[in-house]
Amino acid sequence: MPETDLLSPAAAGKREQTKAQNRRAILDAARAVFADMGYQAATVRDIIRRTNLSVGAFYNYYRSKEEVYEALSDDGARRFRPILAAQYESAPDFQTYIRGAVRAYFYFLVDEHNSWQSGRDPADRYPHVHSETPEMKAVYDQVRWSIADVLAKGQGPLVDVDYLTAACIAIAREVGASMVERDPIEVDDAVEFAVQMILGGLPALPRVTP
Repeated sequence: MPETDLLSPAAAGKREQTKAQNRRAILDAARAVFADMGYQAATVRDIIRRTNLSVGAFYNYYRSKEEVYEALSDDGARRFRPILAAQYESAPDFQTYIRGAVRAYFYFLVDEHNSWQSGRDPADRYPHVHSETPEMKAVYDQVRWSIADVLAKGQGPLVDVDYLTAACIAIAREVGASMVERDPIEVDDAVEFAVQMILGGLPALPRVTP
């Protein structure tokens, strides 16, 4: 009989809580280690030393620092998704949605920057920006659906939604990554640049049939 079948509901709940706490401890430790040392220089042992877990306990959750890196990517994307959804809910048109989404994303990056600021490379500090994970795919799908819905309601030009989504995300990623490398960080200037790049290019795009 599997061990889980022998556990009472209370014991099973406690076990799941412990697992969640251990995963969070590993991610928090990895975030600190990657910030201090950079992703390339960091090792699994460096991460374990920042936790109260044994080596064996670590490997119960992650097989490598690459898996931890991907988990941090998912964690960042997961935390951003409700922020992005709120921008869609409050936007009356395409321009407002794009401006709100870009602004929300850039402020999210600034918050991430404050906790990863010692990293030696932008890719070390912002794995959720550069890694393709299930949660990142969910962010893409959410942006695509929001753009398609806004355009379908006649609140923007009918263009290729897949290309437009990819372009909006790419511009936000690259401008945002450049923004946080500046001192001081000027969020409003970066937002205006990215938004005008997106909106300024729309008139030249070929239209599609509804």
